[in-house]
Amino acid sequence: MQKVIGQKKIGQKSMEIFSIKNSLLAKYFPQFTHLTLLKFITISLIGSLFITIGAKINIPLYPVSTTMQTLAVMILGCVFGSRLALASVIAYLAEGFCGIPVFMGSLTGPLYFVGPTAGFLVGFMLSAYGVGVLYERGFAKKSLSTIAIFIFGAILIDIPGIAWVYYLTNAATAKSVYLSYQLAFILKTGLAAFSVTLLGRNAKQNPKNTQQSQS
Repeated sequence: MQKVIGQKKIGQKSMEIFSIKNSLLAKYFPQFTHLTLLKFITISLIGSLFITIGAKINIPLYPVSTTMQTLAVMILGCVFGSRLALASVIAYLAEGFCGIPVFMGSLTGPLYFVGPTAGFLVGFMLSAYGVGVLYERGFAKKSLSTIAIFIFGAILIDIPGIAWVYYLTNAATAKSVYLSYQLAFILKTGLAAFSVTLLGRNAKQNPKNTQQSQS
């Protein structure tokens, strides 16, 4: 009887192949610390929906309007952790490639991946993973360090994004595009840092986390 029970435990552990123990999601919901493949895929799809919602929120700012897409990508890095956030972005891009209207505007499908914003899509993957790694390693304990994480995440988006614009056009256009969204960058970075810091503090006060640490 003991051998059978032991085998079941081993089987359960083998099914739990993804760990997100240092993410905000695991802090609020410890039962999601270790995920089976099915749960990992399901939560990734939820994450892709979150990015889609961010892409559809259009905020009028000077000199150009902005969406909450990049904000959603970086917040997922903190909430989901590096691997789950990256999987969410990959799912989001796969949905867009298949023609599902997940991107900003009405254009979708394979042509979107050779358009002027294609480089930023690559940056989304880098940013989600990079921000997630830093958060998992405890670099967001204070507001200033959290801001630094999101600045780093924005840089990871900008490098391939602006490089691709430069490749398609010229240096002047690339510079103009970069400068056009700096106000939005400042506002979104501040909002993201405030949100993640607040969530992190509340997670520390979560009774479930207290009980788990005592056990």
